[in-house]
Amino acid sequence: MTRMPEAVTAPMIRENITDLIAFAAVAEERSFTRAAARLNVSQSALSHTIKGLEKRLGLRLLTRTTRSVAPTLEGEDLLATLNPCFERIESRLQALNDRRDEPTGTVRIVAVEYAIESILWPKLSPMLKRYPAVNVELVMEYEYTDLAVSRCDAGVRYGDQVAEGMIAMRIGPDERMICVGAPSYFAVSDDPKEPNDLTAHACINLRLSNHGALYAWEFEDKQGNDIRVKVEGQATFNTINAVLRAALDGHGLACVPERLAQPYLDAGQLRSCLDDYCPSFPGFHLYYPSRQRSSSAFQVVLDALKESH
Repeated sequence: MTRMPEAVTAPMIRENITDLIAFAAVAEERSFTRAAARLNVSQSALSHTIKGLEKRLGLRLLTRTTRSVAPTLEGEDLLATLNPCFERIESRLQALNDRRDEPTGTVRIVAVEYAIESILWPKLSPMLKRYPAVNVELVMEYEYTDLAVSRCDAGVRYGDQVAEGMIAMRIGPDERMICVGAPSYFAVSDDPKEPNDLTAHACINLRLSNHGALYAWEFEDKQGNDIRVKVEGQATFNTINAVLRAALDGHGLACVPERLAQPYLDAGQLRSCLDDYCPSFPGFHLYYPSRQRSSSAFQVVLDALKESH
């Protein structure tokens, strides 16, 4: 006699869905630590969940080493099946939320510290007070982040750095990187007359997190030719605010956004040099995939950022 399959109970379904969400998080993050933080659970609980799922399936879904975690072939196959399903569920839930009168939802935006502090937060703070059901998460990153990998809805880059295929919306004015130093530094050092003179000066470096290299200072001569100078100095940072602080403390010259330095220039705490070699370039733009479905929360964020800059 053929044995009928046992009925699948609701608790079993819920358990499998929860475990599959946990697996997808670890597979995408390639890290139990980051996945646990994303899911707001402990690493030990997450590891126990994955082991239980693998035991029930009779398959190893993840390859673990002391330094990394990666999906096995079976894990990659399962992940490829899960992601479209999760996306459809999230899209449907968001559609149901959008039927409510009040905008609701969470929008994650990745940007550099300077963009967050000078543009995003000043524009989004009033919006959040108007719409208490809208949540915004601002993720500070200096590297060029893949929105899908970082699970962000949008990112911010300078206008000439936005990748093809993305929708881009200007959210800030044109920018200019300028060379500045404290009066105490100029009191003991001559002003550089041209960009290449910087090699003889103490300079404050910025290390780029996307590939670990030091930022080469960018200038332009009167003929429009690009000039890049690699500078040296005692201090190196990976955030622009720290670079500015070191310049204010007299540790050397710094290459920083003019708008960031302007209050200190006005107060006489900093002085600029090489102004004729510092061209303007397109300011910050919000970018997001063309396939991005505009949720009610995302739409009010767009509207807030569109306001006059």
